[in-house]
Amino acid sequence: MQLKVPASFKADETMQLRVPPEGIPGSTEGPETPGPSGDSSLSGERRKGRKAPRPSARSRFTAAVGPRLAPLVAFLAPYVTRLTAFLAPYARRMRPRYPRPGRTGWRRWIPSWRQSLGGVLASLGLSTLFLVVAYAATDVPDNLNTYATQQDNVYFWADGTPMARTGWVQRQAMPLKDIPEDVRWAVLAAENESFYSDPGISFKGLSRALFRTVGQGDTQGGSTITQQYVKNVYLNQSQTVRRKFTEAMIALKLDNQMSKDDILEGYLNTSWFGRGTYGIQRAAQAYYGKDVSELNASEAAFLAALLKGAGLYDPTLSSANRARAVERWTWTLDRMVVIGKLSRAERAGYTKFPEPLKSNPLYDTGEQSDYLVELASQYAKKSAKIGDKDFDLGGYQIYTTFEKDRETQLTDAVTKARQKAVKEDPKNARTAHYGAASVAADGRILAVYGGPDHRTQGYNESNATTVPAGSAFMPFVYAAGLEHGVHKTRDGEATPVTGESVYDGDDDVPVTTPEGPYWDRSGKKVAARNDGHKSHGQISLHRALALSVNTPFMQLGMDTGLDKVRDTAEAAGLLPSSLGAQVPALSQGSSTPSAIRMASGYSTFAAAGKHTEPYSVRQVTHNGTKVPMALPRPVRAIGADTAEEVTSALTDAFRTAHPGAAPEGAGVAGKAGTTQDDKAAWYVGTHKAVSTAVVVYRIDLAKSLEPLPLKGIDGTADDSVPYGIWSRAMSPLG
Repeated sequence: MQLKVPASFKADETMQLRVPPEGIPGSTEGPETPGPSGDSSLSGERRKGRKAPRPSARSRFTAAVGPRLAPLVAFLAPYVTRLTAFLAPYARRMRPRYPRPGRTGWRRWIPSWRQSLGGVLASLGLSTLFLVVAYAATDVPDNLNTYATQQDNVYFWADGTPMARTGWVQRQAMPLKDIPEDVRWAVLAAENESFYSDPGISFKGLSRALFRTVGQGDTQGGSTITQQYVKNVYLNQSQTVRRKFTEAMIALKLDNQMSKDDILEGYLNTSWFGRGTYGIQRAAQAYYGKDVSELNASEAAFLAALLKGAGLYDPTLSSANRARAVERWTWTLDRMVVIGKLSRAERAGYTKFPEPLKSNPLYDTGEQSDYLVELASQYAKKSAKIGDKDFDLGGYQIYTTFEKDRETQLTDAVTKARQKAVKEDPKNARTAHYGAASVAADGRILAVYGGPDHRTQGYNESNATTVPAGSAFMPFVYAAGLEHGVHKTRDGEATPVTGESVYDGDDDVPVTTPEGPYWDRSGKKVAARNDGHKSHGQISLHRALALSVNTPFMQLGMDTGLDKVRDTAEAAGLLPSSLGAQVPALSQGSSTPSAIRMASGYSTFAAAGKHTEPYSVRQVTHNGTKVPMALPRPVRAIGADTAEEVTSALTDAFRTAHPGAAPEGAGVAGKAGTTQDDKAAWYVGTHKAVSTAVVVYRIDLAKSLEPLPLKGIDGTADDSVPYGIWSRAMSPLG
């Protein structure tokens, strides 16, 4: 049967039959009845109850990128229309026809030159369009990588040399103006000498990286400094074509948005140099122990080599590394000459390889340095008003008051005493603790001993308010009496007191008030007692302090007023929270000051009665910029005459207890401190305007914080452990 097709139906050029909506003429079946949605009823039933289809990737891309490309599309639309109309006739003529007519054999399948040219032009056009779309769709990220923003905090000794650092990342940002030009150009010569003229990417390098990725599975070489900076701060270190392409697009945009100097500064501050360091500043300190501003071209050329891979170029790791480092160092200096950034005469002066330090000096943490860091960080945050969050982000340089030589001397003195105790009395030495601190008359904390190791004992023994001061508190009682006088009657006028004023120095003398004996809450009369229960009869206050006789000062405190005693001790430097209750025992040293505060209090006497709050930080900077902070100023605590008399009595106390220990006129003053319950032993003394306090006590931290009897761990009166530590720390006295 032959199918007759009406004349109204025409076949298209491909001879495909077009079927009208009413169906094929002569067919017994009509079209399917459309459902409510325009589909067949069957299709409608199949779709009934289905969830809305998820937008395709193309739809999502259009929604995200479309608004950004709209202006570009509107601009290009007229030109695309004209170009299409112009090329249409040529495109029809160049339409491929295979096999090619008029050719025989294999030549029938070779494209003509027109077809080849058309393919090349089409590829270039599509590639250009792709790059334009990719460039428009790529944004420079707002957020930097965590490692690109986090820095470390660095602490310096009083002489400006590095002491320690804190933080997970060793990085310290430096302004480009503080980085010498020789250092900058050493890096540029080694990594990207055309940096200031390139567009931010290297097309040759990108092609090489793409070839290696496709062919061998990794990406290598060819990155400009701008691309490396983008990788450091915005992306990650994954070696993929996608990451490399994104890196290039961001680099192109960044090159148009940032100045070359800003990009170079960012690169130098975020690059990895090995030894746990990021940035040129930390690298300079880690390899040469100096700031970047002090580097020369030779040292900079070596650091530039590390950018190729510190594990391959750190000469301290292996002889092979050293050979590579020397070769790269030589090449970099030669390149600096070629590009005109180093004269031949200067190059001739760099013939010897600049050997770096064997290890990173910034890793010198642990043991005593951690106690110093703890004190300094607390003070820096408080005085410079830096929040914990900002401080933890790093970038701060903390210049402390700690003197390295004095710290070493004090630590050695305590360590020797500790080792001796372990050898002679291991049982009691196990629970022995030693706190010590040196404070200058102007308030600077010069050295502390906080414990054997901060990593095993977290609390700082030099700053602990744990044990009573005992008889070491006497000078504050004496100063209060000299400053305020005494009251023999409740409402009478104060009677002046001098060093020649006489008090009863016998043992077990009852303490009195203007109304009579002082009774404690248990109904017992309170009496003062001397060490060894010695009686000294009538004795001057000056002499009583020199001999450390307790009873006169317990009564002097009552006569002066315990409130005045508290005020004087606080003004001299002791913390109110550490002062004992306002009862007669206050004058016998029931207060529990720290070693730092006791040294600070005695330094007030050495400073002619002016007290300066102890401080451990003299300056704080953030990435080289000074952070405002107010250093404590001296405040009049007691009169100069009072301070002079107390110092004179303490000088006699030192000479009486240790005759011949120091030459006449050496300016040494100090006294021991003991407690009636034998739970603490002190020595506090001053030499050359520096006061040092040493305390020895016992506490079993595994059981409680209650002090235990010393049981001889503090030595004897003739061989006192606290004095031995003090004298060795204050050498050449010991």
